[in-house]
Amino acid sequence: MTISGKKHLLMIDDDEDDFFLVNSLLQDISPDQYVLQWVSSYSEALISIEARAHDLYLVDYRLGGHTGIDVLHHFRRLGYKAPVILFTGKGDYNIDKEAMQAGAADYLVKSEINATMLERAIRYTLDKFSHLLEIEKSEKRYFSIFEKSNDIILLADCEHKIVAANRAALRILKYDEERLYGNHLNELFTDGGQIQAFLDQLCTEQGVVHQEYVFKNKEGQLLDVMVNASLLDSKKQLYLCIIQDVTEQKRKAREKQQQEKFSITGRIARLVAHEVRNPLTNILLAVSQLKDEYDPGDEEAQMYFDIMERNCHRINQLVSELLESTRLSELNMQPHRINTLVEKAVSQAADRMQLSGISLEMRLSSHELLIMADEEKLLIAFLNIIINGIEAMKAGSGLLSVESFHREDNAFVRITDTGSGIPQENLPQLFEPFYTSKTKGAGLGLTATQNIILQHKGTIAVESRPGEGTSFLVGFPLV
Repeated sequence: MTISGKKHLLMIDDDEDDFFLVNSLLQDISPDQYVLQWVSSYSEALISIEARAHDLYLVDYRLGGHTGIDVLHHFRRLGYKAPVILFTGKGDYNIDKEAMQAGAADYLVKSEINATMLERAIRYTLDKFSHLLEIEKSEKRYFSIFEKSNDIILLADCEHKIVAANRAALRILKYDEERLYGNHLNELFTDGGQIQAFLDQLCTEQGVVHQEYVFKNKEGQLLDVMVNASLLDSKKQLYLCIIQDVTEQKRKAREKQQQEKFSITGRIARLVAHEVRNPLTNILLAVSQLKDEYDPGDEEAQMYFDIMERNCHRINQLVSELLESTRLSELNMQPHRINTLVEKAVSQAADRMQLSGISLEMRLSSHELLIMADEEKLLIAFLNIIINGIEAMKAGSGLLSVESFHREDNAFVRITDTGSGIPQENLPQLFEPFYTSKTKGAGLGLTATQNIILQHKGTIAVESRPGEGTSFLVGFPLV
């Protein structure tokens, strides 16, 4: 303990003459720097050490039935790190080695001690211990940042092999430590061409990369990430990557964009309905009047009248479907188990799956996930997604996977097919009215599905890769 600039030392020695000698040497060379206290037995030493009241300890090797090594072991048992200088006999090299291994900062041969040597050993030991404490604090601070960070932290070598990773990396990337350390960094990139561009940028004068990429974890799930990488050692080519998982942020941004787009679509639909139906009614009235005035025997004229009427009715039907798919209707909200709703939707599509030879894989949560839902409407939404998946797959060789799970306060349903997939450039149009890749259909099914899910305060997102299939993720707040 340091008081008024003085260092407090404790000497543990069963010979009082040695204590007087050491104290005299210290007072001669530095009378105002050190306060030396003394205990003469092993038992007294243990009590004094546990008080942790001294800056440094001078310990004699021989302490009756115990040794200075026993004292050093006591420090270790307490978990108390303090600088200790051991006094040994001349030529006791094995003891000196054992003392250093047990945690002694230094050792002095008793018969060779002089004032200069003693003061220098104490001063150097205290300075060294102070530096070690600072290093340890820094290590703890940085280790804490490394381990407790919610972002992925990876250290890679010149061969781009991952040599260190924090817990967040193992959790987010779904790897165990041994398997991840066997990986090369390029295995995380979904686009093989991006890794070379990343390394080229890292090896510039700045040696820094700040860019967004798409990674894949061990389970094949795609992750939107922001990578901050810097070269730590240009000779060894060690580089540090701090990787922020922005998948959830981007998903929420897309959902917000979808909601805004849907709101605009609804307003446009109402405007179109109003502006189209009025003239359409007039056209139908005019056609009806003309039909009455023309000779019923004029087959060619009647054929054209029928074409006009039929197409007017078709336009009116499309406008009605558009309005229905974007209208916020009143819902009959009741608590429902999401697994029950999913099972009902799957059972309603069972015949179609059987006819198409599609296999089904169900992985439903063991938890009771309750949501507020209009059963009839939500079954329509699930059924639309399931049927889309069935129709996207080749008969006799497709697999439809349906799973439910929860994260925090939300229940999720993921419906995945192994169909032809959707090109990335077409994904933003997927929920737009009249967009369809099918030869038949008005392209309003997914628009209606999105409407139903948004009315339930839910979310819907889609991931797809051409040739690999499509996955819809639907989420709802838990009751």
